[in-house]
Amino acid sequence: MTPIRIAANAPGTRTLIAAALLAALSAQARADAPVVISQVYGGGGNSGATYKNDFIEIFNRSGAAVDISGWSVQYASAAGGTWNATRVPANTAVLEPGQYFLFQQAAGNGGSADLPAPFVPGTLAMSGSAGKVALVSNGTALSGTNPSGGALVDLFGYNAGGFEGAAGPGLSNTLAALRANGGCTDTDNNASDFATGAPAPRTTASPRNQCGVPAQPPIVASCPADLALAVGLGGSAGVSASDADGIVNAATITAGAVGGIALTDFQSAPGAGGTATANLAVASSLAAGTYPVTIRFDNDQSQQAACTVNVKIAAPATLTRTIPQIQGSGAASPVAGTVQTTEGVVTAKVGSGFFIQDEVGDGDPQTSDGLFIFTTAANTATVQVGDRIRITGTVADYVPTGSSQPYTELTTITGIVGLAKGIAIAPTNIELPFADFTQVEGMLVRFNNNLTVSQLQYLADRGEVTLSSGRLENPTNRYRPGTPEAQALAAANARNQIILDDGVFTTPTVIPYLGADGSLRAGDTVSGLTGVVDFGAKGGGGAAFKLQPTVPPVFSQDNPRPAVPALASGNVKVASANVLNYFTTFTNGGNHLGQTGQGCSVGGGTPSRSNCRGADNLVEFQRQSAKIVGELKALNADVVGLMEIQNDGDYSVSQLVDALNAAIAPGTRTYAVVPKPVTTGTDAIRVAMIYKPAAVTLQGTALTDSDAINNRPPMAQTFVAPNGGKFTVVVNHLKSKGSCPSAASVDGDKNDGQSCWNATRVQQAQRLVGTFVPQVVAAAGDPKVLLIGDFNAYGHEDPIQAIVNQGFVNQLERFVRGAGAMPYSYVFNGEAGYLDHALASAALSAQVADAAEWHNNADEPVAVDYNTDGKPQDKYTDAPYRASDHDPVVLTLNLAGLPADVTASVRTAASGLVFARASGKWTGTLSITNTAATALTGPLQIALKGLPAGVTLFNASGSQSGAPYITAAVSSLAPGATITVPVSFTKTGTAAITYTTTVYSGNF
Repeated sequence: MTPIRIAANAPGTRTLIAAALLAALSAQARADAPVVISQVYGGGGNSGATYKNDFIEIFNRSGAAVDISGWSVQYASAAGGTWNATRVPANTAVLEPGQYFLFQQAAGNGGSADLPAPFVPGTLAMSGSAGKVALVSNGTALSGTNPSGGALVDLFGYNAGGFEGAAGPGLSNTLAALRANGGCTDTDNNASDFATGAPAPRTTASPRNQCGVPAQPPIVASCPADLALAVGLGGSAGVSASDADGIVNAATITAGAVGGIALTDFQSAPGAGGTATANLAVASSLAAGTYPVTIRFDNDQSQQAACTVNVKIAAPATLTRTIPQIQGSGAASPVAGTVQTTEGVVTAKVGSGFFIQDEVGDGDPQTSDGLFIFTTAANTATVQVGDRIRITGTVADYVPTGSSQPYTELTTITGIVGLAKGIAIAPTNIELPFADFTQVEGMLVRFNNNLTVSQLQYLADRGEVTLSSGRLENPTNRYRPGTPEAQALAAANARNQIILDDGVFTTPTVIPYLGADGSLRAGDTVSGLTGVVDFGAKGGGGAAFKLQPTVPPVFSQDNPRPAVPALASGNVKVASANVLNYFTTFTNGGNHLGQTGQGCSVGGGTPSRSNCRGADNLVEFQRQSAKIVGELKALNADVVGLMEIQNDGDYSVSQLVDALNAAIAPGTRTYAVVPKPVTTGTDAIRVAMIYKPAAVTLQGTALTDSDAINNRPPMAQTFVAPNGGKFTVVVNHLKSKGSCPSAASVDGDKNDGQSCWNATRVQQAQRLVGTFVPQVVAAAGDPKVLLIGDFNAYGHEDPIQAIVNQGFVNQLERFVRGAGAMPYSYVFNGEAGYLDHALASAALSAQVADAAEWHNNADEPVAVDYNTDGKPQDKYTDAPYRASDHDPVVLTLNLAGLPADVTASVRTAASGLVFARASGKWTGTLSITNTAATALTGPLQIALKGLPAGVTLFNASGSQSGAPYITAAVSSLAPGATITVPVSFTKTGTAAITYTTTVYSGNF
């Protein structure tokens, strides 16, 4: 079902309770009904239609919120008395004052456009020309040709026998019926309340239309206070106006119109809320003096607004410092805090001012030739790119919050005089890495080398793209923390970044730089990048050098969206996926069942919505689910470890598995949930596992380590492949790097690249391999263990080293870096690295066939994720890209089957045993001869069964089914060939050392 956005009641908001509303409406559908039918369209999907579906729209015309849970819209034919309903789910919707609500109905074969979301879906097949629609305060079907009373709230008949007052107009495939005044008019007369027009469906997300509230905001005019020009120059200044609810369509000089001053290039606003623009042009022949010019703007609502520009023609002020002299050779200006008059050519205009550059420069690479002018929009409107100007203001060294780097700019502008026009400044050629951007701050530059997208975290909300020369690897992803190599790489990365901005300095209305597929990925490149070097606040805090482009960047999709990695074949496939807070209970207190007033538990405490993470509402949940299900379906692994799933037992993970199975093959059970262990920790999220019962079977139950160091304890499960080979998967989610304690704390940030909480992660890793894994191995009776999950530690940090030191083999280093690529699953601060690991025990590592990450998430911008808030545009698709902020890891295993009993194919001979008093051991040999006609495949396992009590095989390689065995590490044993292995026994008591032998081919 396509979801609707639920409008939650704020504290103190009045709600018209359904029962009270029913009482008020029990007699008939009334003229003062708070909720009415506002639009009806029955031609959806018909020939000539734009929309594919019929729809019914309702509207809250009152001043109070109305709970419409359980209500319905109903339809009957023009002369019919049988009604069919589309219901609002119970406990799901409160309609706020001025809010619309959309019901999608049956689709046809025509039309080209989908209805806007959100909507409640229905299946009513409405006539495109004549019919009846009712709004009912319950879900019970009406009866009769012209119903009244009871639960009936509103009735609209179009060219039909049932109506209010008089029948409304007939409709068509291209015409809908729309209630007057945006839905506010209700006189109980369909004929006068409705008129036909092009269908224009509105939803709960549409702008609200509160009835009785005065509209018509005024025209807002924007003009510079002054336009100062040198005698004999001429020039122009931009003027503009907008109106929130009207179209500004005219501009006129009403005062000060003298020869040589004219209003040119007027462009009417493109629509209501749009901006009309014009230029106030001044001829070069205008004599010296001051000319106040008043400009009046008009709109289509007969409103007017005016503004005045003082045109000043005079000689410019005396030059006091050149731009390089103001900048100086250091980071700070030598004349900061003083008033200076300087001269330069305008190279770029941005949201908070403009840039100028010395036309010649001083030839000193230590002193920048550019300067940022921090000023008003009105002042900025007086200049154009290519103008040479003389400007007076105060020199300031601006230090953004969170930065120690000053940025020299000119502020508090008292005079701008134009000197010349149409001057081109050639950009200075530079490359990344660049040692010191203060030398070119404010200057127009061009990057000679191709630059690579390194981060897109703040593309949607700030218009920022972090660029570098090649991908940047996190230093501790490659080197041990604190080493000279790690420090050198950190320094190199710092010199190899610049942020491409969009010149807006507010949330952009259109997300910049996205490609035709609606995305831009880390790893894509841009060449010939040209713009001015800026410095200021950046996404995530602090400040950085930025490039404000003067030529639109054109990106090359050098890192296109990849398919799932094609791995070397094996007989079992394992994956690890961080599902980014998959919660079936939402932050708004709702849940996936449509219930309200719900909450999430932490550590078994009282449920509270404040504990919930992930989706804010049902719409976001369904969008999130589609992406995660698509990711898991594409991975097609036999076993999947999950991180960041709601800690509510097996409920949320079961809902995910149900959705996954339905997407793969409805009605089948492709995946199942590994039942949770006895405890799942004290965090709001947990780790979990799912698997394919047709591919592997469970051995025993899931285990966990509930030690206090693990607030998200690991989960272990042993699996058996069809050939009898078995292995154990342990899913982990170690302590995150965020929410740092004080630097003095043992878990504080030690500035070694590992961030905070590293000491805790090391303890968790040590307990994992030192305590929990031995328990898991003992329970499984098998040493083949795979550690997967989000370890919140990069490839060579201390927690991973603690695990590797215990004999575990890092499979991403082995297969990804070993193939010459950089392993990464996460991008932060422009640097890539892998927090998600696959670490195999020595016994399992030899049976790992391949490993890789699927880069479907980390390289994608946040702008394309499932969230609906905080974005100027909705670029969501249900494709499995940006399903999470972590990339999944996938491996293939070639698990060896159970050893074959080849005792019948060999002859075994035992030597006599010799007792060595010094060691207290009986020693001898066993000879194994191949009596078969074909070679036996190694290794061979010689099991000694039936040893008397007190007798121990001292040199046993292991134990299987209670019997010790010795491994003969031969690749094969040819027909007639013999191998000899030593045996060594200890014993207590007087029993003789006797046994029988069983020989196996293969590994236990």
